Amino acid sequence: MTGGKGMGGWEGGIRVPGIVRWPGRVPSDTIIGEPTHLMDIYPTVAHLAGASLPQDRVIDGRNLLPLLQGSVQRSEHEFMFHYCGSYLHAVRWYQESGALWKAHYVTPKFNPEGAGACYEQGMCHCFGEAVTHHNPPLLFDLLRDPSEVNPLSPNSEPLFNTIVSQIKRAVDEHQKTLTPVHDQLSVYNNIWKPWLQPCCGSFPFCWCNKGSGDDHISI
Repeated sequence: MTGGKGMGGWEGGIRVPGIVRWPGRVPSDTIIGEPTHLMDIYPTVAHLAGASLPQDRVIDGRNLLPLLQGSVQRSEHEFMFHYCGSYLHAVRWYQESGALWKAHYVTPKFNPEGAGACYEQGMCHCFGEAVTHHNPPLLFDLLRDPSEVNPLSPNSEPLFNTIVSQIKRAVDEHQKTLTPVHDQLSVYNNIWKPWLQPCCGSFPFCWCNKGSGDDHISI
């Protein structure tokens, strides 16, 4: 597989293992090859709890239980949108006919040159000079080319323009449902904030002198 976790929409970062254990409810020793979203956990847990999902917004996740229990063989996702941070990089389309396509609109620049991942920094950047934009997008037939090494063209795939247009329409519809929110993954939201840590002394010297002698607990 090309790429890895944190490296855009390449399959090497999408097809990472997940483990589910629920004796008596989920069959053991079963391998499910369908990719799913972390967003699927919310509707799955809501279903198990007997709760209803909000009706005032689009819920991108799907209930995983039928897939986990083997009553269906395919994910309910017709389209899956692969983001790098807040930037849409790729879209996969699972047609009812069984065809499986992936369109890459943006790909990270791997390093060192010629590598299959971002080895120098360990994680690819999502935008700017660290990525390449593709118009038309890179299109792959994931059933025949799961490693994504042979991009299709109008010459090699007669339905190229039709497939790309259909995926673009799905992207447009998807983006209409998005509402801008505060960036929860910003640098400020992820740095250590000592003023928020428990402190039973005089900040910033958070020493808890509740013991005897030289017993100090630093929090």
